[in-house]
Amino acid sequence: MFSPVALYVVGIMSGAISVAVFGSLVRSGIPGLFRWIAANVLIVAALIALALDDTSPAPLTIVVASSLFAGAAFLVLQGCRLFFGLRPSRLHEVVALTVLVIGLVYWTYLSPNEVPRVVLMSSFLAYVRLSVGWITYTRRPRHRPGYSYQFVAIVAALGGLVHVARGLAAAVGWEHHTRFLEPTPLTVAFLALGIVTLPCLSIGALMLAYDRMAERMERLAAIDELTGALVRREFMAQAQSQLERANRTQSRFAVAILDIDNFKAVNDSHGHAAGDRALALFSSIVSQGIRRGDIFGRLGGEEFAILFPETSRADALILVNSVRLHLATSTLAVPCGEVTCTFSAGVDEYQPGETLANLIARSDAALYSAKAMGRNRVVSAVDIGDEPVGATKDAPKPT
Repeated sequence: MFSPVALYVVGIMSGAISVAVFGSLVRSGIPGLFRWIAANVLIVAALIALALDDTSPAPLTIVVASSLFAGAAFLVLQGCRLFFGLRPSRLHEVVALTVLVIGLVYWTYLSPNEVPRVVLMSSFLAYVRLSVGWITYTRRPRHRPGYSYQFVAIVAALGGLVHVARGLAAAVGWEHHTRFLEPTPLTVAFLALGIVTLPCLSIGALMLAYDRMAERMERLAAIDELTGALVRREFMAQAQSQLERANRTQSRFAVAILDIDNFKAVNDSHGHAAGDRALALFSSIVSQGIRRGDIFGRLGGEEFAILFPETSRADALILVNSVRLHLATSTLAVPCGEVTCTFSAGVDEYQPGETLANLIARSDAALYSAKAMGRNRVVSAVDIGDEPVGATKDAPKPT
């Protein structure tokens, strides 16, 4: 005679392993993780309750276990929404879960009937699984590898279809029930599929969690933590890619090299904390002043660079000079007063066939000319020796 205990044990072991693995990621702060852990705890508790009653669960066990399964599904859906930055639950879902529990009590104690209980439970679980699949499919980040997200979407959708099939089978009479989990062929198949999809969904959730951590690590490796600008290596890599694209499409781009004026004096006079705040202020103003698609990087210390795709030398100079004027009118509060920061910059445009090193060298030479001309100005490489374009003689001097 069929006994579902073996399947329960598989589910218990899978859930316990999932809890242990998810638990190892607690300190990562991944949104939704705690709800996924709680969901697996509820699943393990439900399966243990059913396993202890073997093939003839008591009415109380049926209601409790079914409610725990429904609560676990609800937590999985909430965790999925949190993971993708959405509000965790909807009012109609809370109402549906409440109605489900009431229905379980009614068709277990007041009017025992397995069929409506199966239809109700299957409908709720199908909704949850299909919602998880849809959210994962539609919300997956386009800049990330798609395998993990596709895996979760497919597994969740297949699990949802299993529950839809079970609910339909019970509703139209293909699956006859006189007691809980009566060992009919369809019941055995649905139970096996339901329990097998649980570890698959947990594996998928773990894949999503690890992808999120990988994204964080990649960001830490590519982004300067203090300023939010690209680190030198990443900026140069993206600049090289832009150069290759320009050669293929005969497009143009410009590069500006920026250096904060008298930055050492800020550190010496007000301390390194003030220097860090000055860097953060500078970076914030630059980031706000450039366009979407422009690339901002930190080359080292107080030296930065901006790459302007599809931009001429003249247009890039105007953009950089606008940022310079904005920074020159901004102040930074320090313990003994205020500091006004300025920067000098050199700008040049890519010439077909040249190397990135040559382009940066010309922009850098223009930057040194700006410094020699008195700082707080932007110089184009073709303007070296002439009156610098965008120079503002009345701009505030750095404190």
